[in-house]
Amino acid sequence: MEPNYLYALFTIAAGLIVAGLAHVIVKWLQKKADATDTLLDDIVLLAIGKPLVVAIVAISIYISITVFVIEPEAMNWTIGSLSLSGYQILNSFFYILGAWILTTFTNNVISTYGKWVASKTESDIDDQLLPILEVFSKYLIWFIALLLILTEFEIDITPMLAGAGIGALALALAAQELLGNFLGGAIITVDKPFKVGDRIKYENYFGDVIEIKARYTRIRTLDLQVVSIPNSKLTSNVILNYALPDIQMKVRIPFSVAYGSDIKK
Repeated sequence: MEPNYLYALFTIAAGLIVAGLAHVIVKWLQKKADATDTLLDDIVLLAIGKPLVVAIVAISIYISITVFVIEPEAMNWTIGSLSLSGYQILNSFFYILGAWILTTFTNNVISTYGKWVASKTESDIDDQLLPILEVFSKYLIWFIALLLILTEFEIDITPMLAGAGIGALALALAAQELLGNFLGGAIITVDKPFKVGDRIKYENYFGDVIEIKARYTRIRTLDLQVVSIPNSKLTSNVILNYALPDIQMKVRIPFSVAYGSDIKK
């Protein structure tokens, strides 16, 4: 096939024009979405906007090369034991775009709706868990995209999966106490055995709850000392809450009377 660079340039130029039009249309749709009551359309448009423009440009470049410059059958390369083709590269590019869209969409959903849900609760534990959830979802999506790309190039991903499993197990064992505290914080948020302002007793600590965090709960004792107790300890031991079922308290004060005292006085 004789290369036709002029047609190739026209194809790329047409792709750039279409990409520019797509960018303008997405911006126009985003303004329309701002006027609606729901935030989901804003999140979707924000997620697909830039990747759509990049995809149009990439497809126009791929078409210009494979149709007017190089035959698709000629786009095969061998690097050591690895065989590459233009089709595999294009698919891998779409995997990257898909991960980009999903990451943006997921993070925006978590940050938007997650913060809305967290604002309805009294505890700030869910507010602290949202950034962790965003980071976890992002790395999970990109890890899956990497596995798909390696599979596309016919690379054995079994060792990587085994290594990821071992790494996850080692990380879980190393962070067992930390995860237990986070789980304890979630249990406290859901079950509400106590809340901020309640007067509780845990082992030898007696005071008012002043703060409930994701990892620990802070108590101000009667002598104005602040004690931080891991949440895993609070959920696995007996807690005496003096604010339940109501805030009225019955206090037992032991006293004695000497023999011969006047009882009436």
